[in-house]
Amino acid sequence: MNRTFRYMLRQQVWPLLLSLFVIAGIVWMSQSLRFVELVLKRGLPTSTLFELAGLVVPMFTSIFLPIVLFGTVAFSYTRMITDSEMVIWRAAGLSPIRLAAPALALSVVVMLVCYALNVYYMPAAYRHFKDLQFAIRNSFTQVLLREGTFNDIGNGVTVFVRERADNGELKGIFIHDRRDNGEPVTMMAERGALVPTREGPRVIMVNGNRQLVTKERKSLSILYFDRYTLDLATRTENPNLRWREPRERFLNELFLDRPKGPNAASDQRFRLKLRAEGHQRLVSPWLAPAFALIALATLLTGQFSRRGQGRRIVLASMVMLLLQSLSISLHSLAGSSVAFVPLMYALPLATIAVCLWLILRQPRQSAGASELSAWV
Repeated sequence: MNRTFRYMLRQQVWPLLLSLFVIAGIVWMSQSLRFVELVLKRGLPTSTLFELAGLVVPMFTSIFLPIVLFGTVAFSYTRMITDSEMVIWRAAGLSPIRLAAPALALSVVVMLVCYALNVYYMPAAYRHFKDLQFAIRNSFTQVLLREGTFNDIGNGVTVFVRERADNGELKGIFIHDRRDNGEPVTMMAERGALVPTREGPRVIMVNGNRQLVTKERKSLSILYFDRYTLDLATRTENPNLRWREPRERFLNELFLDRPKGPNAASDQRFRLKLRAEGHQRLVSPWLAPAFALIALATLLTGQFSRRGQGRRIVLASMVMLLLQSLSISLHSLAGSSVAFVPLMYALPLATIAVCLWLILRQPRQSAGASELSAWV
């Protein structure tokens, strides 16, 4: 590793790390705003908000990391061209592929980081995020019901509490339950309490009535009670029993030939989408060297211009955005037909091959001293 290689690599590493830090912070802050309501309205601790927002960051990092690499390579090489460093190196006999070597080495590192995110960290973090979100929505022993507000629990139950005493007693309770075969049940009580049990949270109501509207008879039946207990637990209490989204699954779970377990029918139904997610995890890291080579092929080929590299950067950005859009489209289409899976792999690999060919076909000293004399 010579001095020129190390110098060019440093010019790209620090902007890349700084850009990642800034963008990850922006993503984390934007995701935090989604969960502020849980803290302000439902009494969750602030640490839970930070944890929820942090668990989403790996998913976005695997998406914007190749794009950040493209911007870093375009910026650093444009600066070196503007400062005449690239012209001097070309005049000294360095070939375009040697000038592109630091960016290619950095793109390989980024590709490996993307593989680590896609294979393990992203599904593990997103799975924990969904499990935590499930627990928040369904475990109301830790979530305070807001007074004077209709609280939509999320499993077909709406709860209204007029007042909550310091000892935990609920006063003026109104509950609308829509879980039982579409026949709504409305309950009102003077007072009650929220009690945690092994089977899930329950509301004990005192001095109230239960109103049931039946569809067949189209009649209203009212039951007055002195004491009544309502189970607020969802039918799927265990988060491991719910159907996991493709982003929550590891590679071995995405490529199962014969799904097993309570969700085997759903896995078989969405088999193509699961496999499309698996192929996307394997092929998307290759966008990192593809994006880097797009910038390199645009900036290192042809004659350098004194007027700047604005047009070339715009052209490279358009090609990069087109490649990103095609990758997303092929991922979506592969969820409905396996015929698009080979195209998912062909897109970045063909881009890499074309860009490498454009760089390698440049002569070792394409204009050499004439470039230097024309520049200065």
